Amino acid sequence: MFEEFGFETLTAPQAAVIFALAIGAIFGALAEVTKFCLRRSLIGTDKLAARAIWLIALGTAIATTQAALSTEIISFDDHRWSSSSLPFVAVILGGLLFGAGMVLTRGCVTRLAVLSASGNLRGVYVLLVFAVVVHATQKGILSPLRVWATSFTIPVTERGSLLPTGTFLSIAVGVLLVVAAFTLAVRQSLSIAHIVAAIAIGGLVTLGWIGTGFVLYDDFDPIALESLSLASPASDTLFWTIASTSVSANFGVGLSGGIVFGAGMSALLFGRFQWQSFSSPAQTGRFTLGAVFMGFGATLTGGCTLGAGLSGVSTLSITAIVALISISSGAIMTHRLMWADDPSSYESGAPSSTQQQQPAE
Repeated sequence: MFEEFGFETLTAPQAAVIFALAIGAIFGALAEVTKFCLRRSLIGTDKLAARAIWLIALGTAIATTQAALSTEIISFDDHRWSSSSLPFVAVILGGLLFGAGMVLTRGCVTRLAVLSASGNLRGVYVLLVFAVVVHATQKGILSPLRVWATSFTIPVTERGSLLPTGTFLSIAVGVLLVVAAFTLAVRQSLSIAHIVAAIAIGGLVTLGWIGTGFVLYDDFDPIALESLSLASPASDTLFWTIASTSVSANFGVGLSGGIVFGAGMSALLFGRFQWQSFSSPAQTGRFTLGAVFMGFGATLTGGCTLGAGLSGVSTLSITAIVALISISSGAIMTHRLMWADDPSSYESGAPSSTQQQQPAE
């Protein structure tokens, strides 16, 4: 399809970087405005409102992705989310670790990327550690552990999906989820602007699939079928930053840069940019451990809450669904274990005996 547009100065991989930069910037701005974060939807003080936003986005992503599949403009036949085998040890272990990590760092990777662009140096630090660990798990000293964990598999459906994809039933699943989440949003008195932003976030997932799988498809210079994610893009961005003369920028690099740019512009525009950093060595240590957990966990599960959760589940992949359930379970269990005596103190990052509260990140 790409060659039909008649571009003379851009290849498909180059155009993919620009495309990713654009959808990343839109997502970053929307995520900054809505405080889009799975962690907040599970254990935040405003978890019901945050949950409504997250589920509206997820339902929209499912419905629109399945609609795109029904028209056959995209296909996941050879994609990793369509595998007929579930690496259950890697996905469950990785999900639990990622969930624990996002509680320790008080934000999923998506939220921390947005906070980094808003002046939060804790987020910048976590993203750097996260990217290093992802790269080490993919190609470095931690890769033997990844290979070992992914060796344990069980068969699932032929196409690896929960339901037949691209059908009326699969589209209806997404629509029903949006309706249910919209009801919750109304009960939580969410503004129309936030509801529309959540729908737009879900739509960006499908736009990513269509952009890389149809519009930019080129038989002579193929690119990977990708959408919103932050695990591999963080690693790609780190590697490209330190070796740009040897490797070219790709979709992930453009997406990461776009998210930070969009979130930063939104924070500046609405006066929410504020420099923040660590308050103690103990907090630094906790955030470091959380970043390591998230980096290792995201690689095992095949993505973070954005890549495996929002984008992965839009394909109705059993692997992605198990990953999302495992991440959520890990977050809830870690929160209950560490802040059982005083859950409210979690928002200040203080021990359970401390009663001081601060606004959630």
